[in-house]
Amino acid sequence: MSGIVLSGTVVLVILGFSNHTWWLAAVALLYLYAKYGRRSPGTTTPPAAPGTPPDSYRAYRERRDRQAKWERRYRRERPFEVRRQKREKAG
Repeated sequence: MSGIVLSGTVVLVILGFSNHTWWLAAVALLYLYAKYGRRSPGTTTPPAAPGTPPDSYRAYRERRDRQAKWERRYRRERPFEVRRQKREKAG
């Protein structure tokens, strides 16, 4: 990935001798690569306070709870459909 970005920057710099807008494009490319492109240990988020679950687990738990809520609602509002699905699954 970095090889593509560097060769793209070199091309933009070469094109920049005739049109200075390409210089701005090269700078923008390097800026975006430095900000979003590479993942170094220094760019990670700091750990959460002790005793709190990580964000990914919290998001997973919220999705799981939301799905369970919708399934309970479906079973409550459509009891005949749920029974029919159970019969088809069993037989």
